[in-house]
Amino acid sequence: MRHKISGEDVEKSSAFKSAKDKAIEYAKNSRKLNELLDKAVGKASSSKERLVEVWDALLASFRLLRAYATGRYRDIPWASLVSIVAAVLYFVMPLDLIPDFILGLGLIDDVALLGWILSSLKSDIDHFIEWEQDNASTDENRLEGQDSDKPSG
Repeated sequence: MRHKISGEDVEKSSAFKSAKDKAIEYAKNSRKLNELLDKAVGKASSSKERLVEVWDALLASFRLLRAYATGRYRDIPWASLVSIVAAVLYFVMPLDLIPDFILGLGLIDDVALLGWILSSLKSDIDHFIEWEQDNASTDENRLEGQDSDKPSG
């Protein structure tokens, strides 16, 4: 009988505990957070077919962390932020519960953890997506308003 790895199993691993210990340092340093996100985006892009079940939430979490790093978005509980950063750190770690070099299996633990963390923080991520949509429409209105403010002829 095959045992399926759950996000909760991965969360209890020493690899995730290590990622969680480092997450605070990354959350407080925008340069480090952006470097982490660059690595994570690269890894996610090259593994998209294996990340299908978490893809949308993962991309939203990347955008949330970028917005946090720039100071544009800060409306997230600290514990949620640290959990997302820890999950992303775990995702980029090549040696974790199931090392990434084990073909066909290496991302199973990553996907389980990401799915579990991102679904448990769904309301925080949804709140960010709403903010992002509101902010995008505000930016568009501002741009349209600038055009209409130009003097005619």
